Amino acid sequence: MRFDYDYIIAGGGAAGLSLAYAIYREPRLRERRVLLLEPAAKNQNDRTWSFWTDQPTPFDHLLAGEWRQLAFRSPGLDVVRPLGRYRYATLRGLDFYRAVHAALAERPAQFTRLATPVEQLETTAVGAAAHTPLGTFTARYAFDSRPPGLERRPDRRYLWQHFVGWEIETDFDAFDPATPVFMDFRGPQHHECRFMYVLPFEARRALVEYTLFSGTLLPREEYEAALREYLHRELRGRPYRIRETEQGAIPMTDHAFADRSGPNIVHLGTRGGRVKASTGYAFLRMQQHAARLTAALAATGQLPADLTGDQWQFRVFDSLLLDIMQRRGEQTQRIFTELFQRNPVERILAFLDERTSWPDNLRIMQSVTPWPFLRSIVHLLRGRPGQRH
Repeated sequence: MRFDYDYIIAGGGAAGLSLAYAIYREPRLRERRVLLLEPAAKNQNDRTWSFWTDQPTPFDHLLAGEWRQLAFRSPGLDVVRPLGRYRYATLRGLDFYRAVHAALAERPAQFTRLATPVEQLETTAVGAAAHTPLGTFTARYAFDSRPPGLERRPDRRYLWQHFVGWEIETDFDAFDPATPVFMDFRGPQHHECRFMYVLPFEARRALVEYTLFSGTLLPREEYEAALREYLHRELRGRPYRIRETEQGAIPMTDHAFADRSGPNIVHLGTRGGRVKASTGYAFLRMQQHAARLTAALAATGQLPADLTGDQWQFRVFDSLLLDIMQRRGEQTQRIFTELFQRNPVERILAFLDERTSWPDNLRIMQSVTPWPFLRSIVHLLRGRPGQRH
């Protein structure tokens, strides 16, 4: 059968563009024709992605910041720790969008972009079809990065990671440009997990973000009030200017996202479970997923049997932490304090990145107070998430 395209990518956000760029960079797929369907142009800096890695990435030349150490702060601990083999990096969304769009535009015969929503993706006898207001398009494989619809299940946990961030500028040296603040738990927790996050791009410019893990979002003014209070304390009342703002809400859930819908439609991004359930970090996981898919397509022309390479034990760890956050979110402060007190940062980051061995997993588990996790294990065994009392 002749298809309109070899691959269709539904959605032009981080996940869809990451796969398109991975295909662009793979010489063995140079002849594959790709249709990218995106309902709206990505021409604004609508988000900032951060990640840690011990490997080069295709986007290192675009990074807005890169650091070799980080600070952790809580009422019981205030430390700056080197990252060892890791580096912590930040990429602005607009820089990523522009770079990928420019690369794809170099090969108009290979990549076609259409500004249209996808109304339906369906599996056909030998491929996939995308139905849009502009018509129906067929391909051997389709990749779906559209936002998922979530029908809540009684045995799963559903929270939000939500935040408001200000990129601020001062007329004095206010930040240590070598040290991002990974988590600052010294503010009120209000029975939830709440912390400040600071990325210092220069001594006089930083992104300061108020981040929460909870079941409900706040009015915009509450995030801003917390940011003003934090900056007033940290800057000792000295003035600052807000250059840019960002706001977001990421679903944090152990909901079992399917990795595909049919043999020829693969899920990407949030729809494909690429958002780490207990931290919200997703960008590097999307790159790893794109690389895995692209390598298999280049080598065999087929999708890999295991689309993600996820390991079951890390899904259990995510569920345990989400259960604690849901019923006693303020305990997250103590858990991360114990992690940073009793583990090298490399081990913590490798664990959060799902790259630790069973011996290191055991060391992580032994470094934190067991009772909150034991209670959550009971909830998992009963198939019922914990509730705040």
